[in-house]
Amino acid sequence: MLRGGAAALNERRQQINELNVFPIPDGDTGDNMYMTIEAGLEAAGGTLPELASAAAKGMLMGARGNSGVILSRLFAGISKGLQGGPETADVRAFHRAMQAGVEESYKAVSEPVEGTILTVLREGVQAAGGSRDLMEYFDLLVSAMDLALTHTPEQLPVLKQAGVVDSGGAGLLAIVEGMRDALEGRAVQESSASAQTPAAPKLDLDAFTEDSVLEYGYCTEFLLRLQRAKVDLDSFDERVLSDWLAAHGESLVFFRDGSIIKTHVHTHTPGEILNHCQQYGEFLTVKIENMTLQHHENHMEKLAPKPHKAFGVVAVASGEGLVQSFREMGVDEVIEGGQTMNPSVQRFIEAFDRVAADTVFVLPNNANILLAAQQAAAVYEGSDIRVIPCKTLGEGYFALANLDTSSGDADEIVRALSAAAQEVVTGMISRAIRTTREVKKGEWAGFSGKSILASGPDAESTLLALADALDAGSHDVCLVFSGQDADPSADLSAALGARFPRTEVIVQPGGQPVYDYILVLF
Repeated sequence: MLRGGAAALNERRQQINELNVFPIPDGDTGDNMYMTIEAGLEAAGGTLPELASAAAKGMLMGARGNSGVILSRLFAGISKGLQGGPETADVRAFHRAMQAGVEESYKAVSEPVEGTILTVLREGVQAAGGSRDLMEYFDLLVSAMDLALTHTPEQLPVLKQAGVVDSGGAGLLAIVEGMRDALEGRAVQESSASAQTPAAPKLDLDAFTEDSVLEYGYCTEFLLRLQRAKVDLDSFDERVLSDWLAAHGESLVFFRDGSIIKTHVHTHTPGEILNHCQQYGEFLTVKIENMTLQHHENHMEKLAPKPHKAFGVVAVASGEGLVQSFREMGVDEVIEGGQTMNPSVQRFIEAFDRVAADTVFVLPNNANILLAAQQAAAVYEGSDIRVIPCKTLGEGYFALANLDTSSGDADEIVRALSAAAQEVVTGMISRAIRTTREVKKGEWAGFSGKSILASGPDAESTLLALADALDAGSHDVCLVFSGQDADPSADLSAALGARFPRTEVIVQPGGQPVYDYILVLF
């Protein structure tokens, strides 16, 4: 059923990507949900309770974007509902598990909004209760979810205005339809992810030569099935193994689900790790990567051991100029990502490991990344993780400009950073990919938050109109980051300065995708 759900989602994920509310090329819901469920599939195995638990934890670590995080929490609830019971589930047990999934999904969002994936899930599960068997259950579930999805524009005016249904709800419906097809015995088309999933970076094999020294070790991951011939499953205490791994490696992520143990560890001696663990069972999967090659494209200095310190900062940014600016302002680890490139929970956890600080402040800088950062903070145990609710790069930039750790009080620092983020106004310019009431296809749209405030035949004139709409003259500083496809004219800064003479104007290259310009006012 998981394979069927993933395959059905993969077939439709580009259509789901295109259900973005804004008429700009930033839709990635289908990609985020697919990569999340794919991570669950890679981890899944064992009996029904074991498989559900492993899949849920795999999705948690691989969750991307708000829709991916909600999807991972749905399966976390399903897993919770199936634990402690028999290795089979009838329709009543499955319905209870789905109800637990609904509860967990709503908990993932601090302020749940109806007319979204949450509504589609809840109304579907409510309608399917009382079914006589699983086939009837899924028929009712799909039918009710489909109906709920068609009504989402009536609940969210922004969907109605854009003429689309909720993309997360559409993705979840695709998954459930694929699960039903698999349950009915229809052939599951294995997903051909290579055509659409962002390709893994090509390794530069010359980064590790005949004369290189193994400085960073190996990223070692495996699924280990405990064997009755080697251990007493009923009395085996997995802490014996996890404590040993912690003493012989770094960045340990360790889960046990029934007789399956999932491990991620950094080590210079993967053979020693594997030989030791094999005394407890046999391997189902093993992956070993030389971290010099694995992370060479993301600057090898990121992996260099760092001394432990009191405070550290992790931020999300994309574009060479923006990434460099964030590093120069004191960010320890920049996770390269943003719109259409939402980093996973696992990426955040790896960044927390590399920072090596007692307290780590996190700047997600995108509303669709905030939940993944919060999920990573919830499961990470190595540091006190404080997520600052920055939803734009402008908010994150100004928060950084106000970072002062001299008080040594984490709570006070969080309050200061959060307050600074609230003082910023951020606007973006991007080319429209469809016609709406405010902008024609092919024109440039200028917007802030969820409101399109300006449009024009070129990016610069639209930027000037957006700056007018946002009352740039009432702010002290007008900071403009040009995108990777922008070609700012020599007089752009002068034009802004002439229009807003009391405001300091700064134009610098950001290199970000999607947005020709990002306008930051503070």
